[in-house]
Amino acid sequence: MQDLTLSPESSPTRTAEILDVLRDDIIEARRTPGERLRFDALREHYDIGISPLREALAQLAGEGLVVAEQRKGYRVAPVSTDDLCEIARLRSEFDALAIAESIRLGDTEWEGRVLAAFHALSRKRKIGPDGEIDKDWERFHIRFHVELVSACQMPKLLTFRAILEQQARRYRRISVHYMTAPRDDLAEHRAIHDAVMERDAAKAGKLIKEHYLRTVEIILTSGAAAF
Repeated sequence: MQDLTLSPESSPTRTAEILDVLRDDIIEARRTPGERLRFDALREHYDIGISPLREALAQLAGEGLVVAEQRKGYRVAPVSTDDLCEIARLRSEFDALAIAESIRLGDTEWEGRVLAAFHALSRKRKIGPDGEIDKDWERFHIRFHVELVSACQMPKLLTFRAILEQQARRYRRISVHYMTAPRDDLAEHRAIHDAVMERDAAKAGKLIKEHYLRTVEIILTSGAAAF
């Protein structure tokens, strides 16, 4: 049982705690796609009250990580090829636009953040000894993609892309189990970084789309189309 007994049951902090833990469990596939999320079992497992649990599940439904079923509670959002393709297509378009805006508006400080984020990412191996995505690599990977768009002054766009990024993380973890040949993630990220540093929005947009669609290609050509 995970100990979340850090704050009063109804406090915003308490809701944030269970929200973070549940989100991580879903993204890391400790909660399997389609799994029924029973309130009593969740309360016991996480040692959490009903009020913050309901609030957290409602938030996760808004993020697309769980689905609400009328009179039946919640389930972990399923995975499917259609969902994967839609996420990748939307991420491609949103990020290409956000990167173009960042290139147009970004200053040297923004360039420095992108450079530092790429350097940190380049120092880590993607796959850990257990054959899973390394947690530090994942953290640096998210930071790199966030910095690419961090000069974009379109808050709604950035909110939407952040939700899609969370949803994509589950598929990213799936994809590493179906690679038939090594993927040169570093080369892909370096090419995107270089295009951004060159202030070439068209090239950066093309590369980010290819980068996201590569994950789709790996899964769909692996025979794992039905998950």
